[in-house]
This record gives sequence, structure tokens and C-alpha cells, in this order.
Amino acid sequence: MRVFSAALAALLSFQVAIAKPLTPLRLRSPPAVKETHFVPRGWAATGEPTPDHVLDIKIGLKNKRFAELEQHLYEISNPSHHRYGQHFSKEEVDNLVRPNENASTLVDEWLQDNGIEPSQCSYSSAKDWISVSLPVSQIENMLDTKYSVYRHEDGTSMIRTTSWSLPQHLHEHVSTIQPTTAFLRASPKLQTVLESPDVEVAAEDFPPNSSDLNGVCNWEGVTPACLRTLYGTIDYTPQSPESHIGFTNYLGEVTNRNDTAAFLQQFRKEAVSSAYSFEQISIDGGPIDNGTGGRGYEANLDVETITGQVWPINITSYSTGGSPPFAADLFTPTNTNEPYLTWLDYVLSQSDLPQTISTSYGDDEQTVPLSYAQSVCEGFAQLGLRGVSLLFSSGDNGVGANGTCVSNDGKNTTTFLPAFPASCPYVTTVGGTRGYPEAVAYDTRNGYVSGSGFSNYFAQPAYQKDSGVVDQYIASLNGKLDGLYNKTGRAYPDVAAQGYRYITIYNGSVATLDGTSCSSPTTASIIALVNDALLAAGKSPLGFLNPWLYTGAGAQAFTDVLTGSSTGCNTAGFEAKQGWDVASGWGTPQFPTMLDILGVGGDADQ
Repeated sequence: MRVFSAALAALLSFQVAIAKPLTPLRLRSPPAVKETHFVPRGWAATGEPTPDHVLDIKIGLKNKRFAELEQHLYEISNPSHHRYGQHFSKEEVDNLVRPNENASTLVDEWLQDNGIEPSQCSYSSAKDWISVSLPVSQIENMLDTKYSVYRHEDGTSMIRTTSWSLPQHLHEHVSTIQPTTAFLRASPKLQTVLESPDVEVAAEDFPPNSSDLNGVCNWEGVTPACLRTLYGTIDYTPQSPESHIGFTNYLGEVTNRNDTAAFLQQFRKEAVSSAYSFEQISIDGGPIDNGTGGRGYEANLDVETITGQVWPINITSYSTGGSPPFAADLFTPTNTNEPYLTWLDYVLSQSDLPQTISTSYGDDEQTVPLSYAQSVCEGFAQLGLRGVSLLFSSGDNGVGANGTCVSNDGKNTTTFLPAFPASCPYVTTVGGTRGYPEAVAYDTRNGYVSGSGFSNYFAQPAYQKDSGVVDQYIASLNGKLDGLYNKTGRAYPDVAAQGYRYITIYNGSVATLDGTSCSSPTTASIIALVNDALLAAGKSPLGFLNPWLYTGAGAQAFTDVLTGSSTGCNTAGFEAKQGWDVASGWGTPQFPTMLDILGVGGDADQ
């Protein structure tokens, strides 16, 4: 029997060997166009990249179990479900998104057919993303495409293409490859209002003008004391050593510890030492504070806003650069790889994450191809499943900046311009307010208007459908604005907070800043304090917030915003109304009410 078995094994081995294809995989399956995307407004091709210019390619493999992941996410985020708060571990999420062996093998074989060995690649912890650095000429051959250098009217340059192909048998396995057709620039959502060389600003230099807030606030210069009083966190002392909040930096922005210390010295003296102790993480060459000063207002605004409200909760600053190596040339002096994929690749590989993360960057949804937006959004869903509350700014151009409201589909029709990642259904999007009683934020001096809208990429999610509030708001418009927005799309923002004239110290000078870049870190700070109370009580953190807001009791903890409008595109835009509305979501947070709803209200006075 052993002789027969050996002979049979040899025969089977021979049959397998002769059955193995002798021709390259790409020749057995001809290339077909996988994706096309129109060049967004403001961009123009200016030349060809040098053939040896290196691009850092990320290949996303489709998650064929995403519907299952989404169901888990909704169940553990729904307070009425018996699984509420049972967040997944990194390993459990990885198992849900890991491609099947056949898909991984086919993609690896395609890469090898193009002269790329596995040793040249890096793989995400779930093996669903493959990263490799290659010259443009090799990528063009792989994707049967031609790259060009595109320059934006503001001077930004990118190497991109408008169409790319894959062997037909790979279409069902690959979700996206970038950078190819994505023109996202991830700009900060803030506007500078006023700068002054006088750094010796003190809280009393901004006299109160609101008796409703016990004389704490001046709406021309919002401070941490004002925010903590307005939203009810002023008497709360964080209790859990596990509490952790993070925020993201892109585009070379970096915090400045000396500025942060100066800010805290004026507005929260007991927290000054934290300016030099919060954690900074560099992702793919992202800059960190080296004592030479900050780069950009956004990073300082975020750390000063958050530290001024959550001290002594642990804080992490993520600074994401482009994936090295990067070789600048005449056309592309800076790295313009998509930042969210790089950031996601890092954070999803970590076992220990902040319970709350704020991001104040975004761009018009139509500047990115659908496949890219879906892949990034699914990555955000993974973080939600792991118990992370992700908050994003809604944007600073209302429903679209005047003069820019044109579709990017070749038809050039007039349309509102939703923002991404604000339009992702797996994040909580934060709009801006101003003054008291709070109204939808705007500033005529710089054109700032709190952003809002309906996604053209993502359908209205289950939590919005089940609550019925979005459809009720649409019905209340009585046909007004029809044709300018997608009535079946995910609507945002979900909530709002002050986003007008925040005092910030940047490179030793005082500035006041507008924008939903103020609103997101403020709301994230309040959620971080809620999570602290939950952790201290032995409960799970909130995680993905939206089901709690729309179908749970969460909305009861927000103050309705009744006035103002997210104007834009030469229209009055969406108006604030009673109840949920597209201009301000559920309104602004009330921390004590949140604690009461969650059953930890007794800790609020500690």
C-alpha cells in the first residue's frame, strides 16, 4: 500500500505540475479598465513625470465580509441591543477583513508577473493592504495607464492619472489602487481671523458679555473656560488613567509645545506641564515638535483646544507624512500621497488606541474616486468596531463655496458639494456654531460658513433611516433646493459645537480662528470626558456614536440649534430648524445630561 500511495502521489504531483500555467498570469486575463475619474475643477495637466520618479503605491483588497462587519458595528453601537458596548479586539477585526487565500495569491502572482517580489512589499496586519514603492514607468506598465503631472490653480502639484486597468480576473478582488485617480488634498478646516504680536494675552483681556454663562464668555475670543462652562464640563475631574484622546495632523503640520505651554499658562495654568508630556507619533516621516516652532495653525489649535478641556487625560498627536522614500523633482517638490490610507494603515496595526480621535481635515467628496472613499470609510468602520469614537469637521464652505458648485462628472451641472470624509457614515461629523444662544456659524470677514450636505457616494445609513429625522427634514423643505443635493445620501453634520473665533497661540503670537476645525476637537474633548466617566465606572467607552445619537437616547443630551443656515453655492443653503437639521445636526452637547443618560451622572461633581 505504501508503494501504491507513493506512486499515486507522484502521479498527482505530475498532473498538478503540468496543469500549472506556463504563461504569465496577466496574459491569461487581459487588462480591462477598473476605474476612471474626471479631473476635478482647478486642476490641469502640465507635463509628464520623470519615468524613475518613485510613487508609494497602496493596493487595497476587497473586504467581502464588510456587510457582516457593518452588522457587528451597528449591534455593538446600539444601546437597545444586547451586544451594546462589546467592542472587538484588533485580532477579531483583522479576522473579519482578512482576504481569502485565493485573492491574496492571485494578487501576489500578478505582482510577481510584473517583477515585484513579496520581499519588496509591506502588508497591513490584516493583509488587506499591500504597499510598495515603484517608479512611475513600472506602475504605468502594471496598470496599463499613463500618469501626468497635474497642477492646481493654487500651485499644488500631483502625479495622477484619470483611468487605470487590471487583469479582468482581479477586478473582484482589488478595491482600489492609489495614488492613481484621487485628487484629495485634505485641507484644514479653519480660517485665520486676527493675528497679534502680543503673546501676553490673559483671560481677563476678553471681558464677559453673557450673563447666561455667569460672565465667563466673550464670543469674540473663545477660551477653554468658556467652552467648559457652556457645555457643562467645568466641574468634572477626569478619573480613569486609561482615558485617551488623539488628533491627527497632515500636510506637514506639527504642534509647538512652547506655544501650548504659553496658551495653558494663560487659560488653564494647572495643565501647563502637559504641554511637554503629551505623546507625539510620527507616521511615515510626519514631523514632530523639535523645538523650532509650529508649522500651520491647525495642529496648535487642536492641541490647545483639547488640552485646555480634558487635562489630565492622555493625549496623542498623530503626524502623518507621505510614505518614504520620496524623491522630489521639478514637477512634484512635495509628497502628495493620500494621507488617510497611510494613517489608517498605522492605527489599525496598533493594539492600544485612544477611545476618541478628532480630525479637522477634508475636501470636496467629488475630488476622490468612489473606490478610494469606500476603502477609507471601511477603515473608519473598523476603528468604530474596536470602540473608537471618530469625529470629523464638517467643512467651512457651507453647502459649497460660491463659484465652485459644479459637478465633476463631465456634465458640469450646478450642484451642492458634499465633503469627504465628513460624508462617511461611520464617523460622527461636527458642524460649527457661534454666539449664545448658539446659531449656525459664519464669518463674513473670511467667507466661513459651517459645512453641511448629503453624500453623493454613501446612501443614507440605517440609523438615519430608522430614526426618520432626515426624511422629515427633507419633507419640511417642500421642494426647496431640489436638484441640488442627493435626497437619498448620508446627511451630515450629526452634531455641532462652537466654531467661531477661538483664541490660539501660534509661533509666539495670538490669533483667533474660525472653523469646524474648532468644533471637532471641542466635541471630541467632551466625548473623551464622557468616556472617562464610563471607564471609571467600569463600563465600555461609547465607541461609534451615531446609532446612540439617532436611535438611542443620545440626542436628548444636545441643545437644539434653531437659527442660522449653511449657505453656499449662491443659495441660502440648509436652514436650522427645530429638531435634527442638516445645518447643525442634533445641536450642541451638554455633558451633565450625557452622564445622566448613561447612568454615570453621579460622577459629574467629582
